[in-house]
Amino acid sequence: MSTEINNIEIQKATTSKISNVDFDNLSFGKVFSDHMLLGVYKEGKWQAPKVVPYEPITLDPSAKIFHYGQSIFEGLKAYKDANGDTFLFRPLDNWKRLNISAKRLSIPELPEEHFIEGLKALLQVDDEWIPKKDGSSLYIRPFIFASGNGFHASPADEYTFIIATAPSGAYFSGQLKVLIEQTYSRSANGGVGFAKAGGNYAGQFYPTQLAVEKGYQQVIWTDDTTHEYIEEAGAMNIFIRINDTLITGPTSDRILDGITRKSILEIAKSENIPFEVRKISVTEVVEASKNGSLKEMFGAGTAAVISPISAFGYKDTDYDLPKIANSYGERLKKRITDIQTNKSDDSFGWRYKI
Repeated sequence: MSTEINNIEIQKATTSKISNVDFDNLSFGKVFSDHMLLGVYKEGKWQAPKVVPYEPITLDPSAKIFHYGQSIFEGLKAYKDANGDTFLFRPLDNWKRLNISAKRLSIPELPEEHFIEGLKALLQVDDEWIPKKDGSSLYIRPFIFASGNGFHASPADEYTFIIATAPSGAYFSGQLKVLIEQTYSRSANGGVGFAKAGGNYAGQFYPTQLAVEKGYQQVIWTDDTTHEYIEEAGAMNIFIRINDTLITGPTSDRILDGITRKSILEIAKSENIPFEVRKISVTEVVEASKNGSLKEMFGAGTAAVISPISAFGYKDTDYDLPKIANSYGERLKKRITDIQTNKSDDSFGWRYKI
């Protein structure tokens, strides 16, 4: 039986899985909600999306996603406040970045109403799946992939757009020990490093596994030509604090324009935290560690917001970071999460009520 929400067709699941879920013990991205948003591009245009039951999808073995890797995705979260209201955080930025990725991979750009109105309808249908426990949220994964068939090396003629959701507990990565990469590269000039393309992440797994085997949890990526300049931390943007100044690299063909990254920079400006957006060399960071001016390093991204780094390895030497009270990382994380969960005023206009 079908109904509609905001002109989005709703096909309800016959039974719900929610009674089998322990919302007090949620891991990240392991349990999936009852429904998903599904849209298809064919005959030269995006068809209206529908909310349908979460279930497996069927693809032909010749679907081009399997052969030429046209696949992009986004990540954002929905939060409940103390009154039970639901909020998103900067969702239009996710839609805009999805289309930036789409353009680079020759995927048709998605209309705003398909993304926003479809997501709103999905969240209203699966409202009970949004955790109410402090620190928990509903992780939202929009993605597009080539579902058209053929072995010819060319863009597909059909694409599938899905938004799937997963209730998740507080994402805590602990204190990360990272290795500065000197052999492999995450991306290159003129490439797709600025896009959220699935292949970017597939290419990270092998170097990261090598780092794990050496006792590290993550890799710090450096530039592809000289390996002298720090760029990203695993799948996150990276921030480095030297004395009282917070430093992050400029976005480029190689570096993702992270939404958490942009938020941190705007908050830093509003709170008069000194910051610089510039290239930072491995040598500068090593020297700062040696002379005691290196105060903090942390990754920034949707899942954890802030992931503090406790030590980094470089050329067979490990460098520990100091433990400091009232760190920028803790301060910035609290400011962002308070806005996300409606615990504080939002002077930036980032919070989006469903």
